[in-house]
Amino acid sequence: MKIKPANLVPFLGIILFMTGFSAVSSLRQSLPLTWEAGFHKTIDGVPGKWFPATVPGAVQVDYAAANNWGPFFYAERWKDYLWMEDVYWVYKTSFKKPDLDKSHKLFFVSKGIDYEFDIFLNGEKIHYQEGMFSPVHLDLTGKLKPTNELQVKIYPVPKLAGFSMDRNQAAQSVKPAVSYGWDWHPRLVPLGIWDETFLEIRNTSYINDFYTNYTLDDDLSEAKITVHLKGKNLKGTTYNWTLRSPAGKVLFNEKGNIEGGKLATVKLKAPELWWPHDHGSQPLYVSEVTVLDKKGNVLDSKKQTVGFRRARLVMNEGLWQEDIPFPKTRNKPPTTIEINGRRIFAKGTNWVNPEIFPGTITRERYNELLDLALEANFNTLRVWGGGIVNKEDFYELCNEKGLLVWTEFPLACNNYTDSPRYLKVLEQESEAIVKRIRKHPSNILWSGGNELFNNWSGMTDQSLALRLLTSQCYLLDPLVPFIPTSPVFGMGHGHYVFRDLDGVTEVYQWMPNSKSTAYTEFGMPGPSPVDILKTIIPENELFPPMPGTSWESHHAFGAWVGDTWLMKDFLKDYFGEAATLEELVSQGQWIQREGYKCIYEEARRQKPWCAMALNWCYNEPWPTAANNSLINYPARPKPAFYAVAASCRPVLASARIPRFRWKNGELFTADLFILNDKYEETGAGKMTVSFLSEGRKTVIGTWDYKSASPNKNIEGPSIEFQMPPFSKGKITLLLEVEGRPEWNSEYDLLFIEG
Repeated sequence: MKIKPANLVPFLGIILFMTGFSAVSSLRQSLPLTWEAGFHKTIDGVPGKWFPATVPGAVQVDYAAANNWGPFFYAERWKDYLWMEDVYWVYKTSFKKPDLDKSHKLFFVSKGIDYEFDIFLNGEKIHYQEGMFSPVHLDLTGKLKPTNELQVKIYPVPKLAGFSMDRNQAAQSVKPAVSYGWDWHPRLVPLGIWDETFLEIRNTSYINDFYTNYTLDDDLSEAKITVHLKGKNLKGTTYNWTLRSPAGKVLFNEKGNIEGGKLATVKLKAPELWWPHDHGSQPLYVSEVTVLDKKGNVLDSKKQTVGFRRARLVMNEGLWQEDIPFPKTRNKPPTTIEINGRRIFAKGTNWVNPEIFPGTITRERYNELLDLALEANFNTLRVWGGGIVNKEDFYELCNEKGLLVWTEFPLACNNYTDSPRYLKVLEQESEAIVKRIRKHPSNILWSGGNELFNNWSGMTDQSLALRLLTSQCYLLDPLVPFIPTSPVFGMGHGHYVFRDLDGVTEVYQWMPNSKSTAYTEFGMPGPSPVDILKTIIPENELFPPMPGTSWESHHAFGAWVGDTWLMKDFLKDYFGEAATLEELVSQGQWIQREGYKCIYEEARRQKPWCAMALNWCYNEPWPTAANNSLINYPARPKPAFYAVAASCRPVLASARIPRFRWKNGELFTADLFILNDKYEETGAGKMTVSFLSEGRKTVIGTWDYKSASPNKNIEGPSIEFQMPPFSKGKITLLLEVEGRPEWNSEYDLLFIEG
């Protein structure tokens, strides 16, 4: 039968009920597809064999499942995937032509295909694209047959000629460089359909993009809201736009004709402001637009949540007072995040892909990891430029949870030269990225990428790629700050070990002598728990760990420079030869705990000159043997996670300690602090300082501190104590605040002579 507009929706509802199809909305109907995949070695070849494919996903995962391969992360199995980079992969699916009238069309929609691909319908090429972050919306209507075959042919992994198998091969593509191999990521380069993909029935008049933009006045008491809409065949249609409060109350209901891309402009008095979770609540308004025909029939609709906030990057206190006698150079650029007029100390981390294959990332995984970020007392996530730009679920959850997001474009540690082809793809991809993410209040900073001004990258302010990204962010999202890369002048990346590779200087010495405006990367390596190691290292290789085995493939040896990341020789120097794997892991995790505590707390002591402390890194995309992460794959906190959570509490007692190892008769010293990131007075009080050894507490001093002003630290006295003959092994420095046990802190140090 012929479907008429009036009965299209109920008819489709019957189809969806009978077939299990799910609806995107009452107006757009989504038809899922069943996919197969295969591969061939030449551009004009044909797959000789097909196997089931999961979408979203990755061809490597599907091939491995079809051939009953074991986990790719066990031992050296990841190497079995290397050949998959250099062949053409094909997805195919078939579907019957829906019975549509003239007012409806059938589209093929994909939110992400990785990376370069052709799309064919019934053997005819209908689309070519390079770029995994630009969505695909293809009108299939005029080319449909009673039964149709759709194919997506994915090209081999892009590789810049002249380079071996490393990240430099990614330097002329907008494909994340991390998958080409990093010190915590194997050489596994995903390919495939990596985000939601389906057929969709739409009206011939439909919305392409809907954006609720706003500006806040100087005192944040009023928001000027402008609604923008783009679509197809909208001439002669009207719109109905509503804005609802976080409680669901209709605040505005505007109607009118659609002319150009700009709809309503209104002013909202006293908007409820969106804050990071440690400074306030996260009210989210709902903006919805509906498009109607001349008879008042609904043609299409879109919704967007809106969080009203003003994000700025402002000069750190004291920067303008630096002695620069002549205007011969720039000052250090601003690195302090300001939200709604309030300076925020950014306590957080560097976020990396939660999976090797981004197509397998789920909302549940995002949610689990983001909840842990709240538990760690983090308020800021730097989405590192070597990895993917995350899916919508990530940003939606950050909006709800009050986590600030710094988004980098997918450029990292390479010289992305100014070739016309590369710049064209970068322009296309960056536009898609900014237009999607600018709608999220959680996104408060754009960055061109990771370590692009360093000597291993060689880019400068004049690199066209960075000038292009600056322009894109200004034109499309002008009120959110942009920096060309991290680090910029004044920021610090590193260090990444407990003791310098010269074998002399510990983190306890170099960190207090550092003076960075922001510590946007720093690491402290530690091994994974024994039970995880047993799932990735063959039993005959488990102990003792050795280079050239699966330990090395999983980043324990030769990962960065020197004896990283297991640091076996360093641990032996501090603790002696470990007799068991359990003992070795315990030693490494102890070092990671205390090293991270030192850096986070020292960065906070340097406030307001310093504005950020973001470790490298938060999570990992596969189970490593050792690295700098706080969370083992998939979402299991290391002991260091809980130590860092303690160091990032809004208010805490803190001690600056000169070194890790101590012995009988030495003069122990520690500088005392109250660290306060809350915008309220702490009140005065008393701190007691003690050592705990084998259950016995020895008081070494007290401090009667005054009240700390809002968002200000207090620097106290230096405690001195002659070390007695404690028992060899762990001794714990205790800071106990009278009446405020939630501010107490402890530090586990090593006593080497009894």
